[in-house]
Amino acid sequence: MAALRQPIRLVTFDALYTTIVPRLPIHVQYSHVFRPYLGVLDLGSLKQSFRVAFQSLERENLAYDKGSRTWWSEVIKRTALGAGADEKAIDAFLPQIVSRLLDRFSSKEGYRAFDDAITVVNSLHKLNIQTALISNADSRIRSVLRDLEFPVFLDPIILSEEEGVEKPSPEIYRRALAVVNSRNPQNPVVPAQCLHVGDELDADYHGAQAAGMNALLLQRSGADGEQAHRISRELKGDVTVIKDLRAVLPWVTAHNSTSSTF
Repeated sequence: MAALRQPIRLVTFDALYTTIVPRLPIHVQYSHVFRPYLGVLDLGSLKQSFRVAFQSLERENLAYDKGSRTWWSEVIKRTALGAGADEKAIDAFLPQIVSRLLDRFSSKEGYRAFDDAITVVNSLHKLNIQTALISNADSRIRSVLRDLEFPVFLDPIILSEEEGVEKPSPEIYRRALAVVNSRNPQNPVVPAQCLHVGDELDADYHGAQAAGMNALLLQRSGADGEQAHRISRELKGDVTVIKDLRAVLPWVTAHNSTSSTF
C-alpha cells in the first residue's frame, strides 16, 4: 500500500497573471499616460521598450532595492526613451508621469481580477483550506486587491519589496509559512501541506518546490496567456500544468483524498 501524502492545508497564489492582470496591456496604459506629456508614441515601440527596460533593470538590481518608486521611475524613463520620446520632455515631466502611472497601477483602474480568482479563493475557504499570496511586487498590490474586493482571508500577503527577498528564493516561501504558523503555533502547517500556484516556471514552480511545497504551473490560454506560449518552450521534465485556477480545486480534492487526515 502506498504511503499516504500530507493533506493540503494552505494554497498560496502568485499575483500578476495568476490572480490579477492589467486591465489593458501595460504598454497601452503607458501610452495613455504618456500622451499629454510626451505626445503619441508608437505602441509597438512602447511594448518592446517596456520589456527591455523591465528585464534590464531586473538583471541589474534586486527589484525595489532602492524603493519601488525609484525602481519604477527608471523603468518608466527607459521605456519612454526607448520608444523615441524627447529626452528633455521626459526629464521635465517624469515626476508627474511616474505619479500618474503608480496611482493607476495601485487600483482597479490598472488591473482586473481573473474571473476564476476570487471564486477559487472562496471555494478553498469553504473547504477549510487557508489561502495566501506571494508576489515579486511592491506594496501597491495590497491596495489593488482591496479595490478588486478580494476576500480578506487571502492572507498573509507576502511581497518582495517588503521582505527584501524575491522568488524563486525558497526564503520568501518560508516566510509566508512562518506568518501562517505564527497565528496557529499549536498546529503548524509544514511545507508538504502547501500548494503554490503561479505562472512563472522558475519563480513560482521551481521556487516553491525548492521550499518543499507542492506546485502547479498556470498557463492560461488566449490573450491572458501570452507568457504561457514562452514558458511552454522551456518546459522540461515533470511539470504539472493547469490552464485556469478552477483546476486547483479538483487537484486539491484528489490529493487530499489519498492523504492522511488533517
